[in-house]
Amino acid sequence: MLIGAGFAAAAAWQQHRVDAHPLRGLDRGTHVWVRVVPVDDPKALPTKSFRGQQWMMRSELVEYRYGADNVRAGGAVLVLAHGAGWSQLLPGQPVTFRARVDRPWRSDLTVAVLRAQGSPASIGPPPWWQRIAGSVRADFAEAAQRVLSPDAAGLLPGLVIGDTSRLPDHVRANFRETHLTHLTAVSGANITILLGAVLLSMRALTVDPRIAAVAAGLVLIMFVILARPTPSVLRAAVMGAVALLALCTGRRKTALPALCTAVIALLAWSPALAVDAGFALSVLATAGLILLAPGWSSWLQSHGFWRAPADALSVSTAAFVVTAPVIIGLTGHFSFIAIVVNVLVEPVVAPITVIGALGAVLSCIWTPLAHLVLFCTGPPLWWLLTVSARAAALGASVALPSGLGSGLIVAVVCAILIIALRSRPAPRRQPRASDRTAGQQGP
Repeated sequence: MLIGAGFAAAAAWQQHRVDAHPLRGLDRGTHVWVRVVPVDDPKALPTKSFRGQQWMMRSELVEYRYGADNVRAGGAVLVLAHGAGWSQLLPGQPVTFRARVDRPWRSDLTVAVLRAQGSPASIGPPPWWQRIAGSVRADFAEAAQRVLSPDAAGLLPGLVIGDTSRLPDHVRANFRETHLTHLTAVSGANITILLGAVLLSMRALTVDPRIAAVAAGLVLIMFVILARPTPSVLRAAVMGAVALLALCTGRRKTALPALCTAVIALLAWSPALAVDAGFALSVLATAGLILLAPGWSSWLQSHGFWRAPADALSVSTAAFVVTAPVIIGLTGHFSFIAIVVNVLVEPVVAPITVIGALGAVLSCIWTPLAHLVLFCTGPPLWWLLTVSARAAALGASVALPSGLGSGLIVAVVCAILIIALRSRPAPRRQPRASDRTAGQQGP
């Protein structure tokens, strides 16, 4: 109760600061000179013929000038820009430009939407770590384009580090149609796979567990820097660490308090995550992995499934069931074959992630070896692209009404399904003939 009251007071104070921000006092359409610092890479928006390519980037306001007044005020802003000079901006790189003030679209802590008028007037230097990360990302993308097909080369950076700037539109549409878009964003699954690969490698080399933990921590820090330390990436890092804890310990009683602690810490650090759909989906998917997937996998194995397919089916089904209400409530889109598609592509996600991450590191060290490593991602990427294209061509999806009502109805259906699956006891194993013979003969 005390933590909840403290969070409510802190969130109310931050919302009051946003409402009282001096930029909110300007009329809509007012032109100002602003200086901002991007917190993420520019994202390409759908192309409009009359304006050309547009870019969107979330930034932190430093100051703005309206008339003769120069006001230094912070706050989160959303920048919409078109023209030259925007696509190459790096996070942490100060930029000054003339903008038209608009109201924010979402009910979060965004102060305003700034529509840039023309190219940037001045661009400052980025932090050294962001410059190194940008160089690695560029070398990685260039190496992938040299050895892979255009579709695979555009998809690989998205799967490994969440860089979708080169992802073709038709691949993006296929992934959206088959509910595979979570693969092209940095999620807890990326972190779990990478940290799991590091820990397994250390265990195979008989390295001390404490050294292995330090190595995993360093890999996590380097990955966060490479994928950009945005709220979504930090959220994925925390959720991935929690999921890895659940997989390594096998104790749901340990993982669930860790998940709750992570949620509290993330909301304390960034209250705007409370209205972020990605945060809700990540928390729900991790909770499904902790609470539902192990039991469903055991039930499938007791019915004759092998462990690997049982784990794959239970993980995909659990993640889909617990996130379906939010997805349908937001988008109104439902695919009947989403679970099947996720099960089919799941075996290739981990190899692509691990090999791609290794290729990203080698691309800035030794290019020929990086090309050889990235060439090995060709077959699994072909499988992923083929499954998504064939599944999208089936058109096995329906459009449902979006909104709170649809989300609540789907949530009730999913809750009934979960209760029904949890209430079914596992079948008892019938004793074999050799067991009965041994029992009759006695000790």
